[in-house]
Amino acid sequence: MKHVLSILVDNQPGVLRRVTGLFSRRGYNIDSLSVGETENPLYSRITVAVTGDDLIIDQISKQVGKLVDTVEVVALPPETSIYREIALIKVTATSATRADLAGIVGIFRGSIIDVAPSSVTVEITGGKSKIDAFIDLMRPYGIVEVARTGLTALPRGANESEK
Repeated sequence: MKHVLSILVDNQPGVLRRVTGLFSRRGYNIDSLSVGETENPLYSRITVAVTGDDLIIDQISKQVGKLVDTVEVVALPPETSIYREIALIKVTATSATRADLAGIVGIFRGSIIDVAPSSVTVEITGGKSKIDAFIDLMRPYGIVEVARTGLTALPRGANESEK
């Protein structure tokens, strides 16, 4: 079962290595990872997607919470959280296919962010299934390159533990 953890940490060099090192030392595989500074530059938020049962996730949460630079560890269940990824997809494009591509991009609420003589680059944001579906639709046109962020997530509604 996939679980998502939001780990608020001190924004210091080496913190990410310590957190991910804990996962690898315990033999837990990270399915997705994203990290960024929060609204407060003293903290970074690490969003980690891992596969495991509830007992394993509870154990991981407790172990990460014991790290000196960890401020807070929160499990983000899908029913009460917002999950997003961003993907950049470069697709082969000709003058004959550009209009079709633009139509599909519009349906998916994406944006064409670069146009070259033989390709377009699309930015799309959404859940994993939305991005996977878009990529599948682009395959017949010829995918040149794909870059995806890891999962980023926050709880829905008011956040009681603002730092």
